[in-house]
Amino acid sequence: MIGRALVLAGGIAGAGTLSQFPEFSQQYLQRLAGQVDTLDRIEADFDRSAAKSGLSRDAALEALGTTGFSGQHARDLRATFARAEGLRNDLAILRLAGPYERLMMPHRLADPALVQATWADFAPALPLTTEGAVCAGIGFGLGWGGLVALLALLSAQFRRRTA
Repeated sequence: MIGRALVLAGGIAGAGTLSQFPEFSQQYLQRLAGQVDTLDRIEADFDRSAAKSGLSRDAALEALGTTGFSGQHARDLRATFARAEGLRNDLAILRLAGPYERLMMPHRLADPALVQATWADFAPALPLTTEGAVCAGIGFGLGWGGLVALLALLSAQFRRRTA
C-alpha cells in the first residue's frame, strides 16, 4: 500500500516537473536570443574598430598583447567570441526544434548563466498546452517508472539479506 502511494507520488511529481519544460524552454530560448543579439553587437563593434585600424579580428586581438590588462582583455574577448559562437549554434538548432524535440536536447539548454537567469524569473504554472500535457504524461511515466525500479531494487536487496 505504501509502495503504491510512493509510486503514485513519484508519477505526480514527475508529471508536475516535466509539464513545466515547454514553457521553461521557451523562456530560455527568448533569453538565448537576447544574449546572442547582445554578443553579436559586441563582436560587430570590435570588428568595426579593428577594421578602422586596418586589422582583422585575430590581428586586433594579437595587437592587444598577452600581458597586463590588455592581455587579459584579449583573453576575455576570445572567450566571449567563443561563447557567442556556441550560443549562436544552440539558438539556430533550438529555433528549428519544436517543444517535443527540445525535450530531447537538454544539452542545448545548458548555458549556466542563462539557465540561472531563466530559472530566477520562471514561475511554474498549470500547463494548458498540448505540449505541457504530453510532457506531464511523459513525466508521470518517468516518475512512476523510476520509483517502481527503485523500490524493486531496494526490496531485492532486503530479500537477499534475510535469505
